[in-house]
Amino acid sequence: MSTAASRATAVAPAAEATLGNAYDARLIRRLWTYIRPYRRDFWVAAWCLPATSLFVLAQPYVLKLTIDRYIAHLDAHGVAVMGLLYAIAVAGEFTFLYLQYYFTMLVAQNSLADLRIDIFAHVQRLEAAYFDRNPVGRLVTRMTTDIDVINEMFAAGALTLLMDAVTLVGIAAIMLAIDYRLALVALSLLPVMLVAINFFRLKARHSYRLIRERIARLNAYLQEAISGMTVIQLFVHEHQSHREFDRFNDQYREANHWSNIYEAALFSIVEAVSSISFALIVWYGGHEILGGALAFGTLVAFIEYVQKFFIPLRDFSSKYAVMQSAMSAAERVFELLDKAPAIADPPPVGTATPPLPHRGQIEFEHVWFAYKGDDYVLCDVSFRVEPGEKIAIVGATGAGKTTVIKLLNRSYDVQRGRVLVDGVDVRDWDLHALRRCIGAVSQDVFLFSGTVADNIRLNRPEIDLATVQRSASVVNAHRFIERLPRGYDEPLRERGSNLSAGQRQLLSFARALAYDPLILVLDEATSSVDTETELLIQDALEKLMRDRTAVVIAHRLSTIEHADRIIVMHHGQIREMGTHGQLLARGGLYARLHALQTMEHDDPGRAAGGDARAPETAK
Repeated sequence: MSTAASRATAVAPAAEATLGNAYDARLIRRLWTYIRPYRRDFWVAAWCLPATSLFVLAQPYVLKLTIDRYIAHLDAHGVAVMGLLYAIAVAGEFTFLYLQYYFTMLVAQNSLADLRIDIFAHVQRLEAAYFDRNPVGRLVTRMTTDIDVINEMFAAGALTLLMDAVTLVGIAAIMLAIDYRLALVALSLLPVMLVAINFFRLKARHSYRLIRERIARLNAYLQEAISGMTVIQLFVHEHQSHREFDRFNDQYREANHWSNIYEAALFSIVEAVSSISFALIVWYGGHEILGGALAFGTLVAFIEYVQKFFIPLRDFSSKYAVMQSAMSAAERVFELLDKAPAIADPPPVGTATPPLPHRGQIEFEHVWFAYKGDDYVLCDVSFRVEPGEKIAIVGATGAGKTTVIKLLNRSYDVQRGRVLVDGVDVRDWDLHALRRCIGAVSQDVFLFSGTVADNIRLNRPEIDLATVQRSASVVNAHRFIERLPRGYDEPLRERGSNLSAGQRQLLSFARALAYDPLILVLDEATSSVDTETELLIQDALEKLMRDRTAVVIAHRLSTIEHADRIIVMHHGQIREMGTHGQLLARGGLYARLHALQTMEHDDPGRAAGGDARAPETAK
């Protein structure tokens, strides 16, 4: 089994598959907080339910009276009046049923739209570590599929289960009041029906659990396979991927197949019991009519009531399954909403206030940090960056360079030590104010779907087009943007795939300049561009870092030779610190890394062999 298949198998945890009760008062109260702003429409829909039931229950009784009192006595006027009453009953049923469904879905769409907004706003406040632990697909499922399942509860009329029960009791009471003996005959198979409904309810519950588990696996595999489609094609893995997808798809189809079998069996049993009950009514009622003990209109009314009696029973299983899945979906949604962000603004009382105006000073004091347990990525790291100073951080992969940046903007919090900006612990800063002071440009530039201008200003209304164009001109992006068919209004595809890597990088510089941060962080910003573009980027960097505190993480040592200071990291510790010339003269780790890169540039073939020795050299 491939890695994708293995992950897909493991991606359906118990939380995805477990089904709870069809009614959970705690969850209903939570949902009510979103329904409350639209409670007027909700109560309109609620009052339409008994009105609909009354008109439904009245129709067979009107037929009974029409036949027994007027048709039997050839009273044409009475038949006409009763016909009008029957038409009013049908029209009333249609009107109130329409209003009930309309207002129910109006409440559902408005309240669930608010719920989606709250979930998205909450997700934006969660710490970076949360996204490390939870796949994106699962979070997307919370905001889309799970909300749709709750919406289905409204659409399928699952909230009418109580009214269905009241209607069934009403039908039974009317039939018993009209003729209790015929009512007992009509309802004689009800115990059998209830046993069948309970049996198939349990089967459907198990089947639905299986469907949830297998659709989670299928979605997980699809997400990973589509994201890695280029790799699949390059390594001619299409046939194996197709076979794995076919297996997951077949398992999902099989789960749905058993669900269809249970639903079809329940429907057929309800129809069979309904037909048998109908036959029993005709058989017993016919004998009673022949004996003069029963009116023909009563028999017709009982037939109508029995038909209406079995409709809610037939729909009960599907409505119950919808309610059950909706409660499970609501549980997962509210579990996400209840997840408190591990990194948040400090309490308003007793916290330090960052000094104004900001200067851009950075200080790490004996910082220790681990992503997991005691596996420390940074070990007792201490350094200070003065306002306006340009420092570079270099080191082998895994040395902890990028982690420094993540601690600076408080994507993660340190386990020991302190990170200070302008003399204030970042944990005492307002998060918005802290991140407003720090602008970051990474190697993996993320561009959003939208226009070039929107990606530079990130839809902030205070940044006008003139500022966007000025920022692009400063970082040498204006020239290529003007050559695009629509210039700054050119739409970008997902992640800016219609631009080259260098063009995406220049756009990220323009975005950072328009953001106008006090502290600028550059994480491997020139590691994946050609030489010509690198010259443009180097010029843009000089302009971008002017009058700012800058922290540059670089793989190419040639790009940071003019930094005020260079910090050399290895295995989470600072090994060396100084200017380019000082570090070369010292002949230590930096000098060996510089010599290795120089050799790679002069003789790529020889460097390929030396690359394997780089870790040993760096020790």
